[in-house]
Amino acid sequence: MDALVIHAAGDLRVEDVPTPRVETGQLRVKVRYGGICGSDLHYYQHGGFGTVRVKEPMVLGHEVAGVVEEVGPSAGVFEAGDRVAISPSRPCGRCRYCQQGLQNHCLDMRYYGSAMRTPHVQGAFRREIVVEAAQAFKLAPSVSDREGAMAEPLAVALHAVNRAGPLLGKQVLVTGCGPIGALLVIAARRAGAAGIVVTDVGDFPLRSALKVGADRAINVAHEPEALSAFAVDKGSFDVLLEASGNERALRGAFDVLRPRGIIVQVGLGGEMTLPVNALVAKEFDLRGTFRFHEEFGVAVDLLNKGLVDVKPLISATVPYRDAGRAFALAADRSQAMKVLLDFAAPAD
Repeated sequence: MDALVIHAAGDLRVEDVPTPRVETGQLRVKVRYGGICGSDLHYYQHGGFGTVRVKEPMVLGHEVAGVVEEVGPSAGVFEAGDRVAISPSRPCGRCRYCQQGLQNHCLDMRYYGSAMRTPHVQGAFRREIVVEAAQAFKLAPSVSDREGAMAEPLAVALHAVNRAGPLLGKQVLVTGCGPIGALLVIAARRAGAAGIVVTDVGDFPLRSALKVGADRAINVAHEPEALSAFAVDKGSFDVLLEASGNERALRGAFDVLRPRGIIVQVGLGGEMTLPVNALVAKEFDLRGTFRFHEEFGVAVDLLNKGLVDVKPLISATVPYRDAGRAFALAADRSQAMKVLLDFAAPAD
């Protein structure tokens, strides 16, 4: 069955990959749509990120939705024809972190499309995939397959907002308005944030963030001093959700974050040097956030109930055989947020 396999930077091929036999507790799913993530872009453009390198051919992708085609024994309440979003996360359930409810820190995690371990964990950009039933979450008739493919990045945003703690009535700053930054706006508003300001260096992502609920958007490339108005009386924001992975964005937010404000670092961009004196003097709480676990089910539930709208963030849908164009578009932040690959289209 066709799959998108990365061999090295810039070397992405459509190859025939065998589909495993369906075993007990498993489902065979025909993939319909898959979202291109920032990590997929890093593999395609650079062959990896940081110390993580593609060392062997690997199927990319971890943001997918599709339809159940075959149900294995003891696979729960699923039937052929069910439309599902698929969680790419497969924690072992046995290690000490899984036992503590920290499945996102599993010592034996297998996460689709990841070169963090060798052999690499093969991904979900393929026309069909066999998954554990626990990874599949049914989509409501009102939710499109395209929206279902957005459940994974929405889960990332929900976990980050969970890490921030209660947001009811809080003033929130989101720095970096790529797909995750915009989804942070959605998640923060759903959590009760009273005010949300977003910053970026591009107009297109800022417009997208406004469409999904941001109150004000600031292009810091055009208005580098615009945030200074929020620095009065030691700062205006209760929470910073930093999604750019840029040191300047993080440091620049210190002046506008109130004492004892909470910083959740979401974006990854390499090592940073921080003004620790300011961190100490204003008693900031700096928190990391990594993937998700139970938030995937929450994401699907929110979509199914119509409580969040991710449709404004879907910029384009491209046939999987035209993956080169799709990846180029996904990398162009002047015209695209989330680009989806269409695996439901005919193979030829």
